[in-house]
Amino acid sequence: MTYFDYAQGLRMTSERFHRLFGKPPREPESALDQLYMDVASSIQQVTEDVVLSLASTLQRETGEKNLCMAGGVALNCVANGRVLRESGFESLWIQPAAGDAGGALGAGLGLWHEYLAQPRTPQEPDGMNGSLLGPEYTVADMRAAATEGGLTINELDDDALAEEVASRIDNGEVIGWFQGRMEFGPRALGARSIIGDPRSPEMQSRINLKVKFRESFRPFAPAVLEERCADWFDLDAPSPYMLLVAPVTESRRTDEQATGKGLERLKLRRSEIAAVTHVDYSARVQTVDGRWNSRFRDVIAAFEQRTGVPVLVNTSFNIRGEPIVCTPADAVRCFLKTGIDTPVLGNLVVNRPAVTA
Repeated sequence: MTYFDYAQGLRMTSERFHRLFGKPPREPESALDQLYMDVASSIQQVTEDVVLSLASTLQRETGEKNLCMAGGVALNCVANGRVLRESGFESLWIQPAAGDAGGALGAGLGLWHEYLAQPRTPQEPDGMNGSLLGPEYTVADMRAAATEGGLTINELDDDALAEEVASRIDNGEVIGWFQGRMEFGPRALGARSIIGDPRSPEMQSRINLKVKFRESFRPFAPAVLEERCADWFDLDAPSPYMLLVAPVTESRRTDEQATGKGLERLKLRRSEIAAVTHVDYSARVQTVDGRWNSRFRDVIAAFEQRTGVPVLVNTSFNIRGEPIVCTPADAVRCFLKTGIDTPVLGNLVVNRPAVTA
């Protein structure tokens, strides 16, 4: 622990760590040279090995078939994918707010069950309600936020909304998607999301640079219809909380070989869904079944009807350095400051006023 400062300070690593590797931590936007990439890759590999060893040992010693995980490291989607595939457990469930925020759930459940002696009643598939445990806002709130921002509004019913949004995404638009109760946890799951076309090789860098204002190499996740997941990813388990990484199926990959080093590899089109496919042909998958967020599922289904692809790019509705938007006013402010083409607040499709000569 002498190499780390997170337990007693505000930094992850200590000066001793920096001396060992001969460099300080990389500053945002600075050059991403080979040492930084090698250190990141090595730390990830060691983390995977340790997590997999712990899980495999636990499975052998207990003989249990099911594993539940929480804690900040349980947000490491690549390690989680290996646990599911290699540990011997048949099923894996990860608390969607697995970091420190999830302690609030434990405190509430501890009080309810241990101190108040209330019975524990398992729910199928789980009691997190899709992690949609945050605040919800009325149509009046959404109208007021759009009007205050000087924006025009077009209200559609659910069927027309799905078709309109799918059409806009098919035409290359980036959509700010604001629906229902906010997600609890670090992942946007279709309530406070930015969504786009996964087929576009330029979509990853476009959203990163013009919307999120962060480095162009940062990857995005695919949201896929649950019943179509196996057609696109080597994943035979639900992943509603975007906490499992799985390979894109061989049939969806392209013939371009992952040549070159470092960021050069990002320039290659690796699959039919290039914007959500990592350099190793993997993806951080969110499966969508419509149980908790039917409008989001309807948009993906409408996009599939138009394109044959039951997948959308899904990333959090925010810019770098800010939390995910919570209120309609947050969503409008984010839209006005970024390159998002169209925000959709509930059933309201919001547009900038037409510019007159």
